[in-house]
Amino acid sequence: MQLIFLSLAFFLLVVVNDVKAQIQKNYLSDSSDKLKSGHRIELDSTIYPIIKKQKPIEIDILSSYYSQDGNNSPVTGGIGTEQLTDFTSKLILKLPINEKLSVNADAGFDYYTSASTDNIDFEVSSDSQSDTRIHGNVGVSYDWNDRQTLGARIGGSSEYDYISISGGLDYSLLSKDKNTTVGLSLQAFIDQWDIIYPQELRNQNTLPTDKRQSYNASLSISRVLNKKMQMSFQLEAIYMNGLLSTPFHRVYFQDQDKAGLEILPSTRLKIPLGVRFNYHIHEKIIARLYYRYYWDDWGVNAHTTSVELPIKFNRFLSVYPFYRFHKQTASDYFKPYREHVASEEFRTSDFDLAALHSHSYGFGVRWSPVNGIARMKLPFKKRNLFMVKSVDLKYSHYDRSTGLKANIISIGISFKL
Repeated sequence: MQLIFLSLAFFLLVVVNDVKAQIQKNYLSDSSDKLKSGHRIELDSTIYPIIKKQKPIEIDILSSYYSQDGNNSPVTGGIGTEQLTDFTSKLILKLPINEKLSVNADAGFDYYTSASTDNIDFEVSSDSQSDTRIHGNVGVSYDWNDRQTLGARIGGSSEYDYISISGGLDYSLLSKDKNTTVGLSLQAFIDQWDIIYPQELRNQNTLPTDKRQSYNASLSISRVLNKKMQMSFQLEAIYMNGLLSTPFHRVYFQDQDKAGLEILPSTRLKIPLGVRFNYHIHEKIIARLYYRYYWDDWGVNAHTTSVELPIKFNRFLSVYPFYRFHKQTASDYFKPYREHVASEEFRTSDFDLAALHSHSYGFGVRWSPVNGIARMKLPFKKRNLFMVKSVDLKYSHYDRSTGLKANIISIGISFKL
């Protein structure tokens, strides 16, 4: 899959590079003829920016490996293994068309194995034990002028039990003094489930819909306060409706042995508010601070704080340790294993909606020489085509008060034409 992405990227790069080279060749050849004949050269505004202000083509390849384990699986009613592994790979391409217009695209996949979802059926290592999710997005970004940028994107993803289609619009405005940026973003997700019930509850239950819609709106304001300080605010509103419970999550009751389905309201409103503050402590150390408050109408209130301290050892190498703390209240509809009663209208034993706190910590290493790490050429090309711009390696450990523990390691490689 990743080889296919790279092949497509190389093809696009060659095509764009050859087109631009031909335009420049024709223009310069024509200009040379005019000089020889004594004519004055009038610069064509549609060609000159391509020669003088050609933007680089950028490619990022991201991969990660994630593993977790715990003993509160919602598939088995709030008890049982949460063991899961996930391998993710993604390619991001930013392709400038001209000085104002660029195309942004990404595509990737996630392959996971899950002992938790394997318990949808009673047969060990059933079809639900592993699966692959594929996803992709494509968008355009247009610089309306030197202060305003417009963007639009569409995308989709597919897994064994759902299909999702998304679309979005973006707008950003830069202040006259170039120190403040205001951003607006709108996005919609239209999902459809292939409803899979727990094995013993099939042909006994019917959920009201197999569809879900999510609508996101966000406002961000960032400001450079001085040479050492920068601050930003972000306010979001997320409205969801449709099937918001997970069809194969079980709930066990106080007064009976038989499991029931997880049932949650058909609407949900979520409001996160975030603040970032960056401060240059020293020419080689930056403090990146973040706080987020979260509220939703299911009764969850949460506070998240994080700190990251990038330390630059030299012009090429930097290390950034980080720490994140999260605390939340329980949803009105959450109760642990066998604490619900069958008469409740809404119920869940998913510990993602429980009262909890968590710690996440780790470090990253970034290698980014000024002139790049390496340069590569394609066959029959005299000029350097690819520059390996930087490599990032990151490790994080996650520890939750419910007993869930997880580790993730990721790598990112950036290329530039």
